Amino acid sequence: MANVNKVILIGRLGNQPELRYTPANRAVTELRMAVNHVWTDRSGQRQEKTDWFSVDVWDKQAETAERYLQKGREVYIEGRLTNDDWVDKDGQKRSRTKIVCERMQFIGDRRDGERGPGEGRPARPAAAGGGGSFAGSNTPGGSDAPGGGAGPAPGMGHDGPTDYGPPPDDDIPF
Repeated sequence: MANVNKVILIGRLGNQPELRYTPANRAVTELRMAVNHVWTDRSGQRQEKTDWFSVDVWDKQAETAERYLQKGREVYIEGRLTNDDWVDKDGQKRSRTKIVCERMQFIGDRRDGERGPGEGRPARPAAAGGGGSFAGSNTPGGSDAPGGGAGPAPGMGHDGPTDYGPPPDDDIPF
C-alpha cells in the first residue's frame, strides 16, 4: 500500500525568519504562516478565516529563508506533516503538528513585507516582477515540478551526502 504525506501552502509570513543551528550544526528556521480561507455564507456575506501553521525549513533553504524572506512576504511551501511530542514543565504530555518544508518558492512582489531602514537588514530597492524559487535538490537537473522546482530539500529523510548543486550567486536567487 502506498502512503502519502504532502502539504501545499500559499500564505504570508507572520514572523521574521530567525536562523538557528542544531547541536549537529544543521541550519533550521521556523516560519509562522498565515493562510486565509474566504467563502460566501448562505446569506451571501463574505466570510474569512485565517489559519496559522508552523513550518520548519532546514539546511540551505533555512539560510535562504532567513536571508531573503521578511514578515508579511508571500511564500509557497511544499512539505510534509510531522508531530512533535514532549512533556512540559508541569509533566503534561503535549503535541504539536508542524510542516517540514521540502520546497519553498518566493511569490508576490519583492516589496511585499519589505523591511524599512532600521528594521534588521537594510531595505533593498524595489524591483519589478514576480517571484522566483529556491529549492534544494539532491538530483541533477532538478525535476519537472511546476515552477521549476527540484526534489526534496537537502537532508530530508536521509543522512547521506547531498549534492546542493552549483553554489548560489551573491545576488538574490529570483
